[in-house]
Amino acid sequence: MHLHVDEEITFRRLEILLVFMETGNLARAAEKLETSAVSVHRALHALESGLRCTLFRHEGRNLHPTDAAQALAEVARDVLRTMSEGIRSTREVAGYSADRIRIGSLYSLTSRTVPRLIMGLKLRMPDLHTELVLGSNADLLQKLRDGAIDAALMAVPEGTSDVESEPLFEDDIQFAAPTGSPYSAQQEINLGACASERFVSLSEGFVTYSGFVESFRVAGFTPNVVMKTGDIFSLMNLVSGGVGYTLLPGRVRGVLPHNVQLIPLQPKYLMRQTIALNFLRTRERDPNLLTLLTLCRTSKAELS
Repeated sequence: MHLHVDEEITFRRLEILLVFMETGNLARAAEKLETSAVSVHRALHALESGLRCTLFRHEGRNLHPTDAAQALAEVARDVLRTMSEGIRSTREVAGYSADRIRIGSLYSLTSRTVPRLIMGLKLRMPDLHTELVLGSNADLLQKLRDGAIDAALMAVPEGTSDVESEPLFEDDIQFAAPTGSPYSAQQEINLGACASERFVSLSEGFVTYSGFVESFRVAGFTPNVVMKTGDIFSLMNLVSGGVGYTLLPGRVRGVLPHNVQLIPLQPKYLMRQTIALNFLRTRERDPNLLTLLTLCRTSKAELS
């Protein structure tokens, strides 16, 4: 079916109609729209011409809306709302997002990396609204692919040709123990000698959990994991409370509980994480992401 809308009926004129209906006065509508009362009057008259029906009754210099104007205003609200959402969705599909950016992050990056990036982004783009979404590497990768976030601060995912990664820094996982434990005085930890100890760990999907598993694979035994948790701060508290030992990335050193220390592992057990800004290749032209990418490249020394 061929749909035709008269060229006199435009989005701008529908917007003017709605503002006039809200204010009830040509002068107030013009002030709100930052135009002249004459321009508002002309726009309303053009809508009448395009619709070929009367929308307003003239009483002296005043215009009073008819039932037809009320009906058009109701439709105009829906049309403008739908078109606004359509423009936003279209820009997102094309790789552009104008007024907000949704950044995913690992919990362990919220003490230093995330605040510095967000503050830097605010200085460059003050009107940009930033949303923060926390999760594991696996969670964030899925959200990235689903379009639920625009970028993810996490370890570089393996085997992901659809993801572009900008490395920020490298981080080694270390042995975490309460101060005063039998390991406190050691310069390096021989993980192979810890088979009788109790351990706590993150849940599957976290990059630190992957390093945890791989380190113990090298050590030649399956650790006795007495508890798992879904965030790294709870994990540190479990170590602090003496529930068990664990392996943690060095970046959390500044936020450790006062009675928890990190001790390097012997080189053969060492696992290294590359933390990066990650986003879909299809979004590489997004102006917001380009700004974030530039910020990451110029601020690497401050983010680790």
